[in-house]
Amino acid sequence: MSALLMTGFPGFLGSALLGRLLGRRPGVQAVCVVQDRHLAQARDKLAEIEAAEPHVAGRVRLVVGDITAPGLGLDEADVPLVADVTEVWHLAAVYDLAVGERAARSVNVLGTDRVLDLCRGLPRLERLHYVSTCYVSGRYAGRFREDELDVGQDFRNHYESTKYDAELLVRKAMADGLPATIYRPGIVVGDSTTGATQKYDGPYFLATFLRRQPRVAVVPAVADPDQVRFCLVPRDFVIDALDRLSVLEESLGKTYALTDPDPPTARELVDAFARRLGKRVVWVPLPLSVTRAAVSLPLAERLMGLPVEALDYFASPTTYDTTNTVTDLAGTGVSCPRFEEYADRLLDFMVEHPEFDSAAMV
Repeated sequence: MSALLMTGFPGFLGSALLGRLLGRRPGVQAVCVVQDRHLAQARDKLAEIEAAEPHVAGRVRLVVGDITAPGLGLDEADVPLVADVTEVWHLAAVYDLAVGERAARSVNVLGTDRVLDLCRGLPRLERLHYVSTCYVSGRYAGRFREDELDVGQDFRNHYESTKYDAELLVRKAMADGLPATIYRPGIVVGDSTTGATQKYDGPYFLATFLRRQPRVAVVPAVADPDQVRFCLVPRDFVIDALDRLSVLEESLGKTYALTDPDPPTARELVDAFARRLGKRVVWVPLPLSVTRAAVSLPLAERLMGLPVEALDYFASPTTYDTTNTVTDLAGTGVSCPRFEEYADRLLDFMVEHPEFDSAAMV
């Protein structure tokens, strides 16, 4: 019997993806490697998935492990479960712009290295599906192609740099013969139909910033708001794309940027949120360095709801090529919806569900 192994369950993407993968793979079992501290949450999420998608029932084993440990830290009794694995889905990572270097390197780089070690020892492995990020581009100025990685870029934070280093490891393993596909989501936001999410970060910081201001809201223009584009993508498109691309023979060995081919500008993003929140925006030109200094003042970040680490993305010089993604999804019915089609739903869900926060596991 074949099996797939997943890291990163019950995170934001893994929770939505698991049922889809099993639905497309009749007879395949799933082994989800879960940190001990997330085991109760994983059991609850799995029960929820089984209730909504009956084909999942009885096909998933949750095993306690640690991707930073040799052999993923699996208990000796769970090791035989891995022998039948034909696909590995590596989603686990630290998704935090403010993460320290040690934690980021442990999970994102060492964790990926441990997964690659496991893959090399799997006798039936057909493919590793590795979830990277568009932001391996760092501060690259220009259009970042899907087949590019090392273009001499520097990085804004340890999240970007360690995801870059992790993708380097995966690409080296591919060059050495490991069968793999790399997926680079942009900034993943809620479902385009329902707005549902389990975390409020990225553009949601901007929504919080606008909500805490009076009817006339002041927004710093740290760069030309008509030139900077936000690499946003709704979760349902990412899941649909992963589901479809993962079973294509031609996707083996490729890298896919899973993001909007025509993303909103900073002005379009701010205007869309402002309209939904009943705000009128006044843009105030302010250098990025000055804005960072102001937000870094004691209590300023907490009061404004806009972390200083997020400001750099309002001056990002990078756009993203999606040729592989658009070409290989052509004819499948899967395409990324335009931001203006779902922007209001993101805000509706945020207003109706204040219980989620930016610290939620991804």
